[in-house]
Amino acid sequence: MSRLIFLIFISIVNLTLANYFGSHSHKNDQCFCKLKGSIDDCSCNVDTVDYFNNMKIYPRLQSLLLRDYFRFYKVNLKKECPFWADDSKCAIRYCHVQPCQADDIPVGLKGDLPRDLHHHDEESPYDKYLAENKLNDCEQTARDHNKELGYLNRTISSKNYKEFERWQYHDDNLDNFCIKETSPGEYVDLLLNPERYTGYKGPSAHRIWRTIYMENCFRPDSSPHNFIKSSKIDGMCLEKRAFYRAISGLHASINIHLSAKYLLSSQEGMAFVRESSEWGPNLPEFQRRFSPETTGNEGPGWLKNLYFLYLLELRALYKAAPYLEREQYYTGNEAEDVDTKMAVMDILQVVKSFPDHFDESLMFNGGSEAQVLKEEFRQHFRNISRIMDCVGCDKCKLWGKLQVHGVGTALKVLFSGKFDTWSSTLNNIDRKQFYLDRSEIVALINGFGRLSESIFELENFRKMMR
Repeated sequence: MSRLIFLIFISIVNLTLANYFGSHSHKNDQCFCKLKGSIDDCSCNVDTVDYFNNMKIYPRLQSLLLRDYFRFYKVNLKKECPFWADDSKCAIRYCHVQPCQADDIPVGLKGDLPRDLHHHDEESPYDKYLAENKLNDCEQTARDHNKELGYLNRTISSKNYKEFERWQYHDDNLDNFCIKETSPGEYVDLLLNPERYTGYKGPSAHRIWRTIYMENCFRPDSSPHNFIKSSKIDGMCLEKRAFYRAISGLHASINIHLSAKYLLSSQEGMAFVRESSEWGPNLPEFQRRFSPETTGNEGPGWLKNLYFLYLLELRALYKAAPYLEREQYYTGNEAEDVDTKMAVMDILQVVKSFPDHFDESLMFNGGSEAQVLKEEFRQHFRNISRIMDCVGCDKCKLWGKLQVHGVGTALKVLFSGKFDTWSSTLNNIDRKQFYLDRSEIVALINGFGRLSESIFELENFRKMMR
């Protein structure tokens, strides 16, 4: 009898514990409740992306982004906001961005520096590299014929050069989804200025995202909130859904970075922080940004939009792979350049192995109306790239501009049309006809690296919550 009572008691205890831990496990997993099954408007599952990214892509990208070609990004952080006056300041000194000195920059990149940073009469290493590699076989044959046929006057007036530059700028603008920098910027070492929580928040930060969502995202007829409720997204066409999910995914990724690299060792709002300050994951901050209770049940959907943007940029890398495989990744250090190219080739092989890439061919079909929508899509994103100049924190502005530039470059690869046909004539392409400049390549790879790290950090937060 006593044994029977004991067994009943043990059963009750086990059932109680199971219910307790089961309910708490369910509660703790609420941020991740939608991170399962298929990814909206894509043909693969969340679990597939998690394994592919965390096991194959993330370790390779972390190594690649340490290399000089990808760690130095040229950006203008002094452009005035074109929409409003904003003199907001960060809460802590870690908002400051440390620019590079001329001696810090790899010698092969100095051809892209303002002329006053090196001797006017000195040909830069990058200029010399271009001069040695600018002729393709056809041009060389033409030059040989010219030697036989006699003198050919190749003189072009400065007026015509300026006209060519104007045409080139116009043509570039037809393809670009970001506003191209026309004023000189300065190089920033991304490794010395990592993206992390800076204390930048309040009305200034909210105005940035409110303007992006309310004035530059496609919206259903009745959606008064900054974000669009999940129940209303399905009523929009594929192109408009894709635009919103890309922006929402970028926003989610940035919020994950700020939660994963949070200032842990000082009080919030402190004007001065010790050099020994500790940065790390802040679980309550992550839950505040993504839990159903604090986001009107939308947070888990925002995390899923991160996966959508990841697949979109993964597809852009796949589509641009023949071009990226041809790039030399020149920095002036021959051994470094060879290793960098080998690392890029390795990552591109992994990208090609992914079974279900985003299918951009389903978008912008339907004649003239589709082309009008495509141009509206492009102009909306160009406006978002302008808004990045309104961010009141230099470090937030740096990483905001870089990641928006990365998304814009991915959209250019997917929708400009040039990457649909150029590969068949790849061997006849001159460097001057390349469709991506160095800043676009750096932004594309670093931007994808940020998305990859976000998905990797999600697994860490999931473990912490459990």
